Amino acid sequence: MIPWEIQAVEFASCNCAYGCPCQFNALPTYGNCEAAVGMHIERGCFSDIVLDGLDCVMVMCWPGPIHAGGGKAFIILDERADEDQRQGLLTILSGGETDPGATVWNVFAATLDEVFDPVFRSIDMAVDVNARVGHVKVDGLVDTRGEPIRNPVTGEEHRVRIDLPNGFEYTLAEMGASHARTSGPIALSFDDRYGQFAHIHLDNHGVVRAKAA
Repeated sequence: MIPWEIQAVEFASCNCAYGCPCQFNALPTYGNCEAAVGMHIERGCFSDIVLDGLDCVMVMCWPGPIHAGGGKAFIILDERADEDQRQGLLTILSGGETDPGATVWNVFAATLDEVFDPVFRSIDMAVDVNARVGHVKVDGLVDTRGEPIRNPVTGEEHRVRIDLPNGFEYTLAEMGASHARTSGPIALSFDDRYGQFAHIHLDNHGVVRAKAA
């Protein structure tokens, strides 16, 4: 197995209500699953290929709950990536060189019926996990925005987190509200839905967990 490791910030938008039933082993809010996920790699490698500073986006949809399959995926990679970096990222995001079921990408790969050809574009992405704000933009393809959940009476920001000690994507994520528009092979459109802001750290074997002092 080729070793790889990624430390990144992630902003994910999905069409479910705040909290995302997937995180609680429940069925999707509206029956189907739609998501657009942006990731900025702070530090990363695929074997000796450095992935630092690169961005990538995945747009996905399933006709029902993810575990029922029938999904579609479209990957957009940073145009700055050279050929080796592109192949390394595509391998990771396709669930390759990974223990079975160890990462979110490996799990998703088992549920997809169609994966569209990737494209390589300029990606405008910024995420502040603690502030629960961020955006991911790719001209003509993706425009997502995240913000804090607000109290419907006072308008004040509401902070809530999901803690998954045994998660295969993150261990702790901040929750927010998201707005998403995508076009191209997978067209999505929703507002004021689930937004996820997280620091992620994964390798071939899954989430790299903090070691005890």
